[in-house]
Amino acid sequence: MVDAKPVDHDLRPSSLLPAQNTSIAVSDLGPRRSGGAAPAQVHNLQLPYRICWWGAYSWPVTLTLAEVAAEAADCTKCELAQGRTQVVFGMGNPSADLMFVGEGPGAEEDKQGLPFVGRSGKLLDRLMAEEIGLNRDSCYIANVVKCRPPGNRDPKPDEIAACRPWLEQQVELIAPKVVVTLGNFSSKLLLDTKTGITKLRGQSYPMPNADAVIIPTYHPAAVLRGGGLQEAQMRSDLVRARMAMSR
Repeated sequence: MVDAKPVDHDLRPSSLLPAQNTSIAVSDLGPRRSGGAAPAQVHNLQLPYRICWWGAYSWPVTLTLAEVAAEAADCTKCELAQGRTQVVFGMGNPSADLMFVGEGPGAEEDKQGLPFVGRSGKLLDRLMAEEIGLNRDSCYIANVVKCRPPGNRDPKPDEIAACRPWLEQQVELIAPKVVVTLGNFSSKLLLDTKTGITKLRGQSYPMPNADAVIIPTYHPAAVLRGGGLQEAQMRSDLVRARMAMSR
């Protein structure tokens, strides 16, 4: 079983993530004069950094999900930006109790700007409806990386690191009860583990520093390749998610 203890927070400069268009109003009281009130001036300061790990640290100013999506649409933090048609940020209910996190967009997702709209998405929709009783408008669906890797290759570590702040903010703002991680990349990232999905699935894990549980399962693309046994196991994991939502 994966060690689900909260991770240590590295506050060295290399772990600080630049914030975009984030400001906070602060009061400068200045020297207090005898018999009088302190003069106050309000300044809008640009916050140079945002420290995040699933809501463990946050600034007083909170962007909306739509504002975060607008910022992400112009992201050029890694080489995936060079070949994308558009950023595939995510879709669904911004107050959902259930969130799915996959790997990255494919060709059809890159074209439409929506996650899981190809064959994998159709399978996810069907199993979600049959085992949880929800459709994609009732939950929220996102990916670890927001731009399509060329040729649908695996995302590289630096690409995952560049996209991680967007996913962190999605989880923080949506605040789901249950996060279903689809496949190796999202499961390893959110659980901070090197253990593979085959060993991780079939259990639930507390999310570090959040009132939520993580339920790892297979990526729908792997189920399409693997056949009946993997589909049965994915169904079982989705039943586990449904039960966790009612806690």
